[in-house]
Amino acid sequence: MTTSVTWRASVLGSQLAELLRRPARTLTTGSSVLVAAFVVFATVMAQQITENTARAHFRGTPAAVSLVVTDTDASIGGAALRRIRALPGVAEVAARADAGAPVSGGLSQNYLHLRADPGTGPLSRVRLVEGSYPDGPGRIAVNRPAAEELRLAPGRRITLLFPDPRNPEKTIRSTLTVTGVVSAATNADRDAAGYATGQNILRVAALSGYSRLDVRAVNGADSQEIARRVRDVLRTPSPHALVRSGDTIRAAEARAALAQYREIFQLIAVFLAVAVGAAALVATSAFRIVFAQRLRQLALLRAIGAQRRQLVTALVAEGALAGATAGTLGVLAAWGAGHLAPPAARAAGQDLAAPGLPVAQAALVIAGAALVTVGAVLAPARSASRVPPLQALRAAATVTAEHRLHPARPATGLFLAVTALGLVALLLSDLPRPGAGGYERDVTALLVTVASAALAFLALITLGPLLVRPVLAVAGWPLRKLGTTGRLAVGVVGGAPRRAAAVSVVVALGVALVGGALVAVACLGGYTDRKLAVEAPADFRVTDAEGFPPALVRRLAASPRLSDVLAYRTLDITVGPTEQTVSDLDLRALPTARDIGTATGSLRALRPGEVVVAAVSADDLGVRAGDTVSVPAAHGRLRLTVAATLAGDGPVGAGLFVTPADLGRLGAADRPTGILADASSDGLAARGEARRALEAAVAAQVPDADAAGLDVPAELRDVTLGDIRLVGTVALGLVGLTVLIAVVGVVTTTSLTAVERTREFGLLRALGLGRGALRRTVAAEAALYGALGGILGLALGVPYAWLAVRLAVAPAPLLLPAGRLLAVFATLTAVAALAGLLPARRAGRATPMAALGDTD
Repeated sequence: MTTSVTWRASVLGSQLAELLRRPARTLTTGSSVLVAAFVVFATVMAQQITENTARAHFRGTPAAVSLVVTDTDASIGGAALRRIRALPGVAEVAARADAGAPVSGGLSQNYLHLRADPGTGPLSRVRLVEGSYPDGPGRIAVNRPAAEELRLAPGRRITLLFPDPRNPEKTIRSTLTVTGVVSAATNADRDAAGYATGQNILRVAALSGYSRLDVRAVNGADSQEIARRVRDVLRTPSPHALVRSGDTIRAAEARAALAQYREIFQLIAVFLAVAVGAAALVATSAFRIVFAQRLRQLALLRAIGAQRRQLVTALVAEGALAGATAGTLGVLAAWGAGHLAPPAARAAGQDLAAPGLPVAQAALVIAGAALVTVGAVLAPARSASRVPPLQALRAAATVTAEHRLHPARPATGLFLAVTALGLVALLLSDLPRPGAGGYERDVTALLVTVASAALAFLALITLGPLLVRPVLAVAGWPLRKLGTTGRLAVGVVGGAPRRAAAVSVVVALGVALVGGALVAVACLGGYTDRKLAVEAPADFRVTDAEGFPPALVRRLAASPRLSDVLAYRTLDITVGPTEQTVSDLDLRALPTARDIGTATGSLRALRPGEVVVAAVSADDLGVRAGDTVSVPAAHGRLRLTVAATLAGDGPVGAGLFVTPADLGRLGAADRPTGILADASSDGLAARGEARRALEAAVAAQVPDADAAGLDVPAELRDVTLGDIRLVGTVALGLVGLTVLIAVVGVVTTTSLTAVERTREFGLLRALGLGRGALRRTVAAEAALYGALGGILGLALGVPYAWLAVRLAVAPAPLLLPAGRLLAVFATLTAVAALAGLLPARRAGRATPMAALGDTD
């Protein structure tokens, strides 16, 4: 027993000595794990920064608040407030109330929120940035959004429209003077808001009481005793009031602030799992190459009595040490980057909170890195431990070509591929048609899609060595035309299919994710364009049920601030059992006409007696292009032929679109009830000028301008397109982690094989191949890894992205961003070639005499 333990220790010691003798090899084999550990712990640091920033900036309760009194009935009156302020131990009380009212004088009916705040002191939520805080009735301070949207500044006056308590159909006009501009740190302060003391807010909004009191206790006072006395005061006037500690409220606000980030970090966790899996694949390939280089050493150990189990144990211990080392370096690098982020953000004008030192998470990441590396090293270690003792008499460079695929591998790969295709066929059989109504996203179908994609990727891993040469026949064709260098590169990659597959599969994973993200974003972008073509057909939309004078339309059309001015009429009619809105809006004249999709027929110039029907109305009426619709007219009924049905809703809320003459026959008045217009140029400044020109024209031409409504669909368009761009950027950033690890894999594999093939390089030099040609050969091999992975990745990622998009958003068009996909393929191939430059330089240093040496 003692001899066995001693022998095992000596085998382990010899392997660890080899590890320490060549630390560069250790870092090379663990480079992918180092990158993965850095990314994972950097995410931990980012989450801490986000949480600490949210807690610091998005809480609505100041830190000085000891007790919070809330009343949903807003029944806390002035008498109760005075009694609470007089309680022993109470230092200060801030009375709060919320209200709001439309702003007079704007077509868009701007709304101003009203919030009570003391304005100064430790209980204030706002900070004065300009002017003074209101100190009397008829005065108000506004926040930055209100100042910008309503063009308010100290000294300006604003009129609010409050409902008359005695007659709700009437309004009371309350004119207030703006005394200052404030800044608030709460998340709710994104809307236009006005601030004043609690008493003034009650007076302006005609409120009966306060909805919340913030109580600050004297230092050293018993908060629980104060809370009991406050309850006693409010028991009769406000029986539903709740008294809670400030800490409790602040904790709840912090949880609410962080809730919006929880789903984001859950999504990031999914991509991190993929990145860690890619790192494991790269590490497996790296250890396989390293162990192949050391087969003579392992064979010598076998020859002097080492058992297979002892070799596996020693090699696994070596992998665990390499993984722990790489994990530690990755964690330290991420920790440093996390603490550098807040100063860098402050230099850029952003305020980020500093992260802490999450020791437990750091230990878990390091342990996880070691476990991932152990998992990656097991298969190569078992394979290397089978080396026979006679292998000590051979050259290590002859070993890698002697491995043959197990007969069960192709069968397993085909089974996985057939299963994945079977799941796809099942999903396609129940796929909704484009434009189908009433379709709801099926989460189960999306999960089945993910499972099918995972099986397909496992099939790619299993069948990879068999796919290398057929794909290489296509991908390697341009290199063969480059002469000896290209032919050598293709021959080397094709001569080691297992090694090429191991690297290319990781690249394929990255390309599949990036390509799938690009396809998904393109499809969702197309869907968004179609949706916005209906919901936001113009920058501005003015409506008035009484109709606009024709002179207004002419004035707007002549304005240099506006373009694409289009007037239209609408009319509500009954068609069969349904109520329908009919309009004479010319769909083809809209700037967004090219994005309005049709389910049947096509958009063309309508003739009298024809109609275009929106999707919902077409379903209600059961019609398609070529059918007829009978609608009630002023004299009898009018039969209309359906020229087209839309793939979605119709613009301006209409379901039927006819010619102006036909709308007149249906009984519509002559005056247009709506006007669409665009700003004459892009940009927020131009849009603001166009809006003011539009409001001025309506105010001058329409007697009751307050009855007209102004919508700004361009704001919806900006928000929606911004969200799409943000989602696309985040998605590409996350999947880029996998691409980064794939590039590390190319560097690792090319570097290790450069060491393995020293004799081969020396022989090529002896046969007359120059240093430059040899470097180009190695770089071309690395480029081939990228090209192989790119082809396999696009073949896997694009179809599954299409399938996922159709399952998630049935009306989305299936688009192929060919230019971007080609750019991704070319870029990754070029990056892979650049990744091979460092190993290529090492290969170029080989001399003809190296052909007589040995790799060990």
